[in-house]
Amino acid sequence: MTTDLQELLDSNRLWAQRTEARTPGFFTGLLKQQAPQYLWIGCADSRVPANELVDLAPGELFVHRNVANVVVHSDLNALSVIQFATDMLKVKHIIVVGHSGCGGVAAALHDRRVGLADNWISHVKDVRNKHQAWLDTVQESRRVDALCELNVIEQARNVCHTTVVEEAWRRGQELVIHGWFYGLYNGLLQDMKITIAGPEQVGTAYDDALAGLQSRYASMGAVG
Repeated sequence: MTTDLQELLDSNRLWAQRTEARTPGFFTGLLKQQAPQYLWIGCADSRVPANELVDLAPGELFVHRNVANVVVHSDLNALSVIQFATDMLKVKHIIVVGHSGCGGVAAALHDRRVGLADNWISHVKDVRNKHQAWLDTVQESRRVDALCELNVIEQARNVCHTTVVEEAWRRGQELVIHGWFYGLYNGLLQDMKITIAGPEQVGTAYDDALAGLQSRYASMGAVG
């Protein structure tokens, strides 16, 4: 087993050379204050590289990632990222992005113990418990992804209820919250139809997103 990871350092040098050759002055340009329009809140899964999925260069996407793309009011890490992105960088959009086959969500669905992360995944279990009656109507083979999508909707609403976002809206700042879902099976991002530009839209957008999700799964067929 290698100990110095020289292959990664070599790959970095080649990437830097190619990037600078393709866009002369690219790295000196990054020395300026970053001004991204988007904050991406996604899962830490290595198969979901934020910038690559939306084809944005370094400096164009502010990113926060954790297990199962959770946003809770006790997580000062996530809240600090949201605050910095909103108040300092003045991002226009905050996008919560979940993905198919999420291991953290699967563990929550099946009460599978994974260690210390059980404490974190309990937030996803709260989502499962809240929607258990509906999840029981979904085909078993689709329940993990159904909970993944539910989790996106719930976490997007949680973002709306952070003090940072509420205060931004109160002062009239333009800020839109979104929920997306990434399919590992096809490489495509799907809009979960929860798009919220102000506090008065939160309840209706949440209800409509849930109704749309439930209707889509109903069209796939009931339990069986």
